[in-house]
Amino acid sequence: MTETIYKGRTLHRVSILGAGESGIGTAMLCKKHEIEAFLSDHGTIADKHVVELEGAGIPYEQGQHSVERIFAADIVVKSPGIPNDAPIIKDAVAKGIPVVSEIEFAYLFLPAGTRLVAITGSNGKTTTTMLTTHLLRCCGHDAAACGNIGVSLARLVADEPHAVYVIELSSFQLDNMYTFHPDVAMLLNITPDHLDRYDHKMENYIAAKLRVFQNLGPSDLAVYWADDPVVAPRIAGMGIRARLCTFADGHAASVEACDGVIHDGIGGMDIPVAGIATRGTHNLLNAMAAIAACAKIGARAEAVAEGLNTFAPVEHRLEDVATIDGVHYINDSKATNVNSTYYALIAMTTPTVLILGGKDKGNDYSEILPLVKEKVHDIVAMGLHNEKIIEYFTANGIPVADTHSLDDALAACRAVARPGDTVLLSPCCASFDLFTSYEDRGRRFKAAVHALATAN
Repeated sequence: MTETIYKGRTLHRVSILGAGESGIGTAMLCKKHEIEAFLSDHGTIADKHVVELEGAGIPYEQGQHSVERIFAADIVVKSPGIPNDAPIIKDAVAKGIPVVSEIEFAYLFLPAGTRLVAITGSNGKTTTTMLTTHLLRCCGHDAAACGNIGVSLARLVADEPHAVYVIELSSFQLDNMYTFHPDVAMLLNITPDHLDRYDHKMENYIAAKLRVFQNLGPSDLAVYWADDPVVAPRIAGMGIRARLCTFADGHAASVEACDGVIHDGIGGMDIPVAGIATRGTHNLLNAMAAIAACAKIGARAEAVAEGLNTFAPVEHRLEDVATIDGVHYINDSKATNVNSTYYALIAMTTPTVLILGGKDKGNDYSEILPLVKEKVHDIVAMGLHNEKIIEYFTANGIPVADTHSLDDALAACRAVARPGDTVLLSPCCASFDLFTSYEDRGRRFKAAVHALATAN
């Protein structure tokens, strides 16, 4: 096997911290390239991952971190869920051991000619990642979606190589990426999120997101929303060497939507807005960003238009669930921050009962207050600690029901919803107080609603 070198250091041994998808993918990539790997998880490793590790003959531990063994490595690949101020990370850095993300590590093993589209933002990442992948496939590219979306880049590189990777990146992943160099880097928007991870300082979070542009060169494309009040003013001072590509609705930009047509200034395509299957302003913006990326990689207008028309909405994002007694139920569990709920409320066209709650990440609910007053007649708070939601919205004249389980929340919704209303689960918060993930929250919500429909 060819030696793998990272910043002048030959990689003979790799320590992997965390046994989630990124950690297991990294382990399998090490196995493929005959690099000695050791995986350590301070918690409990899922049974399916234990089976996979043992089947591949990869040593691992759970319930502890054996520091001496971990620090015997040439590089540490950490789960994005482990903060950089965790003692084991700080100790590794102090010993001069590089600590990187799984994306950074997998990048080392990509063959020449591989094309990369990197997508980040506070909201819209998953939809835009899936849409971009779908459009590229419609244009005949061998494209795959990966990253924060649920499948690790490392696993695909090890087991299922592709010519183009469309990678959803969280700020946590970007924190530990240093040499990764995409062909297209996309920053959809920045709104307050994960501030608990960034010392409750917005500038720290912004700096993490802007890292997506850090290694671009003159032949690359940097895509961003022209109207984002956080991103747009900072771009000029960053010294980005790539071609800058803005997208905007209603006014001039590199990719613009005007008079019912998306005009693509990168590839010269004109795409009718009416053909986009997903509705709403946020989805139009996502589509323009995706079109810019496809134009850079290589696209045909007819294939892109077809792809926009056939794209299926992402699960847990404004997902229709059922109508019961004339009340429509929508699953928007992926709305884990205030700005995401803002766009969900914009899309509401009927009187709404809004389910909020979960693990608050330093939320400022004033952003959605005007829309709540306009469209929401009742809020149901669902979480272990609802005090902040109750205090803020009751002070602004919005009735709030205090519930601590999904069943109780749905019962509260049923008590106040009227025929013609919409019950919208768009929580503004992370899920980790009552659920294991936003996916778990959304799927349990759908199951409970379907059970109500059956019982009815």
